[in-house]
Amino acid sequence: MLITLHTPTNALANSIDFYHRLGFKQISETPVLFTDGKALIEINPDRYARAGIKLYGTDWQREIDLLNMITPVTRSSDVSLLADPSGVWIYLSKSPVDVDFNPEESCFGTLGNFAGLSLETTDLKRSSAIYEALGFKLEGGSPEAGYLAISLDGCTINLMRPLSCPHLFFNPSMTYFNSGKNPGVIQKIREAAIPIAEEITHFNKDGIVDNVILRDPGGYGFFVFND
Repeated sequence: MLITLHTPTNALANSIDFYHRLGFKQISETPVLFTDGKALIEINPDRYARAGIKLYGTDWQREIDLLNMITPVTRSSDVSLLADPSGVWIYLSKSPVDVDFNPEESCFGTLGNFAGLSLETTDLKRSSAIYEALGFKLEGGSPEAGYLAISLDGCTINLMRPLSCPHLFFNPSMTYFNSGKNPGVIQKIREAAIPIAEEITHFNKDGIVDNVILRDPGGYGFFVFND
């Protein structure tokens, strides 16, 4: 199964430029796909596109039957749409896509080590049930702990209870953890003239900016953290 991080745009050239400046490589023109070795981004210029997750398959009937017991599913000839309690859209596409994507051992982009998606949800159990109906498996956490880590075919989603983080939080957001190397990553972001949505000093005892949040032209967030 191919899973993409689906981001809209009102100016395709601007979004393409954004990902090029972050060191991503374009691997497909139809659909427009970029990767940094691990994250797989689909840029959709359709004016009705929304930020979310897109899964490509051939037959979604079984999953839709399960999902209809949890949440409404809007169906059309080639794509079905739903949303989890975080408000993130989930696309189930039957359109064929000729892309052979295999995640690499490490990321080659500017942002460092991709650690999956982060979503704040008002209902951890219901969000988890939706993704489990799609084939995601629990990897860690619990509702009592305030988070769940789930994954499918190399795509990891971290579901968190509301108000988990003391910074701007965009649903959905890609998360990068750089193990103490983030100051160098932040410098490269500045050199690439990428706008920073928030400079974070909250976790640094010396008040140093060692975490930043970015946002792409379509609204997708990026947590670029020093952890």
